[in-house]
Amino acid sequence: MSKPIPPRKRSRTAARSAPAANDSRKVPLTVSARWIGTAVAIVLLAASLCVWGALCLTFWQGSWQLLYHPAAAVTRTPESVGLAFDSVDFAPTESGQPQLHGWWIPSSSGSRLTAIYLHGADGNIGNTVDALVPLHAAGVNILDFDYRGYGMSQFLHPSEQSWREDAESAIEYLRDTRHIRAGSLVIAGRGLGANLALETTAAHPEIAGVVLDNPLDRPTDAIFNDSRARLVPSHALVRDRWEMIEPAMSLRIPSLWIYRTPAPSQPPAIKTDAYEKVTARKMRVWLNNSPDLERNYAFALSRWFDDLPEDRQYR
Repeated sequence: MSKPIPPRKRSRTAARSAPAANDSRKVPLTVSARWIGTAVAIVLLAASLCVWGALCLTFWQGSWQLLYHPAAAVTRTPESVGLAFDSVDFAPTESGQPQLHGWWIPSSSGSRLTAIYLHGADGNIGNTVDALVPLHAAGVNILDFDYRGYGMSQFLHPSEQSWREDAESAIEYLRDTRHIRAGSLVIAGRGLGANLALETTAAHPEIAGVVLDNPLDRPTDAIFNDSRARLVPSHALVRDRWEMIEPAMSLRIPSLWIYRTPAPSQPPAIKTDAYEKVTARKMRVWLNNSPDLERNYAFALSRWFDDLPEDRQYR
């Protein structure tokens, strides 16, 4: 019988080298300083972009507050200055809920002219009561209302687009509900409301005329000159522009421009203001800040209304 073959012995060299080949703990791991620096830079860049993006979003959502300053509480009504009025609600949504609230103030003389009054960026219609007195004294009916976001009108963050829509709703209300012809309508605005009046009437050459009380040349400077606007692409985030030159060039109806400052001693060398761009019939009045200001304002209104062409007033 043959003897069993004994197992081959591993050499001492192989026995010693095998553990060393399989023991990863003895292989050092190294990370380059360049890789660490790149990773840190990427993390910091991503964090900076997140912060900047959050800043852009915050500015986009809240920049309207730099220009528009609405108030909810209406503390005065035309009754406080002896004007009879009716509260009106119009511009219903699809569900029938009115979006706009205002006042209808009929003329005491039964005038066939009706003025839509567009207030400025601050407060609400309660702050317009005194301004309605000379307008009513000129012998016109008045529709005074709050934009969405103001007074008792529907809540909304104001914007140039929403103001334009609300002005259009006021025209539609008078035309469709009160059956007032566009040829008997005058739009009067003050401050930023004057800018809105210019934009609106430039698109409606059928309206009788427009009164621009102290229009603002560069209202959006309140947004773009803010220190926070320099940290973000503000012109890309804000759609409001309130440009006056283009609508002034498109205006085809009589206009009255009232400025509550003294007339400049010399006209500018280059006439770039909106008034100079108007080719239609126009009139400009400079009011000095004096005790006679309101009387001069009322006189200018009455004179301008009296000079409106007959064919445009009553067509």
